[in-house]
Amino acid sequence: MTTSETDIARGVSFALSAEQAGLRALAREFAEKEIRPKAAAYDEAQTHAAEVVVKAHEVGLMNLHVPKELGGLGLSCFDGMLIGEELNWGCSGIGTTLGSNGLGIGPILIAGSDEQKRQWLAPLIDEPILCSFALTEPDAGSDVARIKTTAERVGDDYVLNGSKMFITNAGHAAWAIVFALTDRTKGHRGLSAFVLPMDSDGMTIEKHLDKMGQRATDTSAFAMADVKVPAANRLGAEGEGFKIAMQTLDFTRPGTAAAAVGVAQAAYELAVEYAKQRVTFDVPIAMHQAINFMIADMATEIEASRLLVWQAAWMLDDGRGRGATLYSSFAKRFSADTVMKVTTDAVQVYGGYGYMKEYPVEKLMRDAKLFQIYEGTSQIQRLVIAREIFLPRGD
Repeated sequence: MTTSETDIARGVSFALSAEQAGLRALAREFAEKEIRPKAAAYDEAQTHAAEVVVKAHEVGLMNLHVPKELGGLGLSCFDGMLIGEELNWGCSGIGTTLGSNGLGIGPILIAGSDEQKRQWLAPLIDEPILCSFALTEPDAGSDVARIKTTAERVGDDYVLNGSKMFITNAGHAAWAIVFALTDRTKGHRGLSAFVLPMDSDGMTIEKHLDKMGQRATDTSAFAMADVKVPAANRLGAEGEGFKIAMQTLDFTRPGTAAAAVGVAQAAYELAVEYAKQRVTFDVPIAMHQAINFMIADMATEIEASRLLVWQAAWMLDDGRGRGATLYSSFAKRFSADTVMKVTTDAVQVYGGYGYMKEYPVEKLMRDAKLFQIYEGTSQIQRLVIAREIFLPRGD
């Protein structure tokens, strides 16, 4: 280890500042009092948690990264990740509803002009407005080159045609960031990004999708038929959409990973408590090695996940470039797979009761699966990681 590396190692601290600890405590209190008591009912009915959105907005737990000059908190990626873990500890369906504005505003923070930031971000501070990030299509998820939505320039407008699939909050959003081809001959290099008001003529919500888990958040498909968007709503130059989308996902993946940690933490806590209470062969099942080894693995893997999330968020805030991309994928891949394992094991600890909807671990296991799928599947994260190892591009 070099002298500079030694100095850096000595300077590492895992202690939160007083402000960060306060944010974390506020989010935990909100999750405990406002989210958890309602989570099962919203999940069962698969309804939008409108009242929770209003309350979260009132206490400042939404739109965390809107800059201070626009009236926002201007929080770092790390700060947002602390809050996201706690909200998703309450319920990942409701937590996704609250946190998805971070994904929606990301492209504007990255590529928006000062005027675009004032127009679209400032109102989010005044009202509990939702927005969406619309990249995925029926035939194009991680393979962005297969996107078919087009945006044709006509005078001072673009005319959009196409459809989007699996879009969080789309049925309740005021606007969405829509990615469309402005040059069909260039594949992903012909992709551009637009801010599209969801009440535009020609916009149709085709379907509110019925999901296995995270049912307390709206996930919808929508279509665009000759939808006019002012050229002033384009973010960046034509052809910069792919870069904007990837930079946005780099920034949001630690938050998604933190959400997975929150769900895993909830399942772990429930499993520990149940293991202390459930008696078999005259002792609590926590005393059986088959159970306490399972609990020990849960605790270890959750802590490892959390530390990866913290490092990825810190790297993004520190401007670590491609290194942050790598660590964001580390965190997303490991945390997503961990929450699936932890929630499955929590159901196992509960035994037959864990399989019943009456007990919360059943919901947590259903909710967990989505983390291995959205914002880049666990397989795509492995692809990103492998490319960064074997084909490093530098900062």
